[in-house]
Amino acid sequence: MQGKSGSCRFLYRVPGIKAERVLLVGLGKKESFGAKEYCDAVRNAVSSFNGTGTRDAWISLAELAVIERNPEWKARHMVLAASEVLYRFEKMKSTKTSRNSLSSLVLGLHTAAGRPAFERGIVAGQAIAAGVNLARDLGNLPGNVCTPSYLAQTAEELSDGHGLAVELLDRKEMERLKMGALLSVAKGSRQPPKFIVLKHDGAPKKERPVVLIGKGITFDTGGISIKSAGEMDEMKFDMCGGAAVIGTMRAIAEMKLRLNVIGIVPATENMPGGAATKPGDIVTSMSGQTIEILNTDAEGRLILCDALTYAERFQPSAVVDIATLTGACVIALGHVCAGLFSNSDKLASELLAAGESSWDRAWQLPLWEDYQEQLKSNFADVANIGGRAAGSVTAACFLSRFAKRFDWAHLDIAGVAWRSGKDKGATGRPIPLLTNYLIEKAKGHVRR
Repeated sequence: MQGKSGSCRFLYRVPGIKAERVLLVGLGKKESFGAKEYCDAVRNAVSSFNGTGTRDAWISLAELAVIERNPEWKARHMVLAASEVLYRFEKMKSTKTSRNSLSSLVLGLHTAAGRPAFERGIVAGQAIAAGVNLARDLGNLPGNVCTPSYLAQTAEELSDGHGLAVELLDRKEMERLKMGALLSVAKGSRQPPKFIVLKHDGAPKKERPVVLIGKGITFDTGGISIKSAGEMDEMKFDMCGGAAVIGTMRAIAEMKLRLNVIGIVPATENMPGGAATKPGDIVTSMSGQTIEILNTDAEGRLILCDALTYAERFQPSAVVDIATLTGACVIALGHVCAGLFSNSDKLASELLAAGESSWDRAWQLPLWEDYQEQLKSNFADVANIGGRAAGSVTAACFLSRFAKRFDWAHLDIAGVAWRSGKDKGATGRPIPLLTNYLIEKAKGHVRR
C-alpha cells in the first residue's frame, strides 16, 4: 500500500481493532489534497464497502485536512459522495439486484469540538442528496413513463409531503396567457403540456423570491427537424433541467431554508406529427415578440422564453434558468462543467462561487451584443437559431431578450446532466450548485 490516490486495501482481523475489517484508503500527496481528492476518497471507500457484504461502516475521512474547506463542507460532501455511489435505479426492472449494500455509515470524530458543524453538514447533505436522487430518478425514467403529466404529479406529491405550494397550468390556461412559443413545441405531441409552478415560502412575503426555471422536454425527437437515430434514447434526459428544479425545491423544503423560492418547469414533448410546427413557421411569444422557427430542434429556448416572461409577475430578486440546451456547449466545455451566461456580474459571481464550493462547477461565457446579429430574421422579430458558430452563446442571447426586467442567469447543462456509455444515467447536476447558491442567499436574508 503506497498511498496512491484511488488505491484501497482491506485488512482482516487487525489486532486491537473490534471491526472485522479495516479499509485503508490512498489519498495521494498531502499538499495537493483538495476538494476533488477528498470526494474521490469517499467514493472509493464507499465503493469498496459496497457489495462486499459490509452492512455497517465507520469512516474517519471527515477529519482530514482539505485545502480551503471547513468541517461543515466535509460532512456535507461525505454524505453526497456516499449517496452518489449507493444510488441505484431499478424502478423499471422486474428483478432487483441482489448485491449487498451499506445500511449504516457512521461519520467518526475523535473530538467533540467540531460536532455542531459536522451535524449541520450532514443535515444539509442528506437534504441535497434526496433532491439529487429524485432528479436522477426522474431523468432515468423512460419517456413513456416520465411524461409532462408525470412531472406534474411529482410536483403535487412534493406539495403534499414537503409543504410546497403547487400550481399547474394546462393547455387552455397557456393559451389564455398567450404562451405561443411553448405551445408551438407541444403541437406535435399527444401528451398534454404542463406548466408547473412550485413555491417555497421560507421568508416574509415582502421578500422578493429567487425564481428557478427548468427545461422540461420529457422527450426530444427534434420535431420536424428530426434528430439522427443514434443515441436518440438519451433524449429522455432533455428534461433534466426541470428535474433539477424539482429536486432543488425538495432539498430546500427539507432544509426549511429561510428564503422565498419559486420553481417553474414548462413541460412538453417535442414530437413530429401532422400538427407539428414546421421550419419557417412564425409564432408569437407571451412577451409579444415574434419568433421565426428555423429549426424545430431548437425547442428548449422556445419553452423557456415564455417561462421567463411568466416569471416577471413575481418581481424576482434573481432568475436562473437551467437547461440541457445546446450540443455546442458540450463541444466547448465537455462534461466537466456547465456553461454560465448572465446579464448580472453579481449574480454570475454568486453562481460561480456556489459551483466552486459545491464542486459542481460552471464556467462563464460571453453574452455580448455582437452575437445578437446572428439571430436577425427577415420575417420576424428574432430567429430561434443563429447558425453553427457560437451555438451555445446565441441560444443564451435569444433567452436574454426575454429577461431584461430582472437579474438573470442561464445554466447550459447539456454536458453535465447525464453520463453516456456503461455508466449511462442522470447525474442530478446542478442541484449541488443551486442549493449552495440558495443557502448563501438565505444567510444574507438572516443577516438583514
